Amino acid sequence: MGDKIAAKQAAIDTGMPVVPGSDGGIATEEDAKKWGKKIGYPVLIKAAAGGGGRGMKVARTADDVAEAFSTARAEAKAAFGNDEVYMEKYLTRPRHIEIQIVADSHGNVIHLGERDCSLQRRHQKVLEEAPSPALNAEDRAKIGRVTAEAIQKLGYLGVGTVEYLYEDGEFYFIEMNTRLQVEHPVTEMITGIDLVREQIRIADGAPLSVKQKDVKFNGHAIECRVNAEDPATFRPSPGKITGFHPPGGLGVRLDSAIYAGYSIPPNYDSLIGKLIVHGRDRAECLMRLRRALGEMVITGVETTIPLFRDLMNEPDVINGDYSIHWLEQNLKAKAEAET
Repeated sequence: MGDKIAAKQAAIDTGMPVVPGSDGGIATEEDAKKWGKKIGYPVLIKAAAGGGGRGMKVARTADDVAEAFSTARAEAKAAFGNDEVYMEKYLTRPRHIEIQIVADSHGNVIHLGERDCSLQRRHQKVLEEAPSPALNAEDRAKIGRVTAEAIQKLGYLGVGTVEYLYEDGEFYFIEMNTRLQVEHPVTEMITGIDLVREQIRIADGAPLSVKQKDVKFNGHAIECRVNAEDPATFRPSPGKITGFHPPGGLGVRLDSAIYAGYSIPPNYDSLIGKLIVHGRDRAECLMRLRRALGEMVITGVETTIPLFRDLMNEPDVINGDYSIHWLEQNLKAKAEAET
């Protein structure tokens, strides 16, 4: 059984809501078609052994199953050494909401609210914010409580992130990441809790330094993943950084190790920095982020900074009205308009 299938079954056992799907791995094309008919199209065929958007294919009708099934298995085998796949209902306009949890060895579990990671390209997160502009206080409290209770039942230890799809007021568990996430700084900014410090304390056997009642959410935070990529084609852009000017000011944080003269190698992930901005509310956060993006300069290589500058002027982004498909659809529409 693949890691994701086992995780989904564990989620069901602990009471977390899940996306309707197959009850295990799918071995043949015929089984895939049977499950597609049972679940209802469109469906998503997914690698059981890994994530990051690899080994994920959509079948919108029964006629699409054969190609989606074979392609997903081939990608899963190439990426993870395991071609097992499973199937889930494909949600048409969901948001990607994740809950940060922290659990110690003394039976204490808390959640630190949610992050909205819906701006994605090829299932890779591009921009994350906390709290989500899509949730109300009731939904936020409910999913936080459900998640913390489930993690406590599992006996989990450490920091972790439980990820959901959210559509029409309903949450659906997709996976858990048993580590710090790239986007953890936005949670730190709105809670004032140092997650790295907390993780080290827990590993040393200490109890949590805060209780759930002590967790207070303050303002809004957004993170932009600055990649060494062409902002339009997303082609990797390794090479030497000839100039670098970081942004500054109140509420601005840059997590990076780059400097003028640093050479970006072609062998690794293209992420070269994380720009995180905090404000008293979402409007102030967006205003500060626009200023920070205008100040930030990296020359010698292409980066995704121009993409973020454009996104800050998009009405849907300004209004927080977007799904996990929005960015790709927007970029595709712009490319077609330019040809």
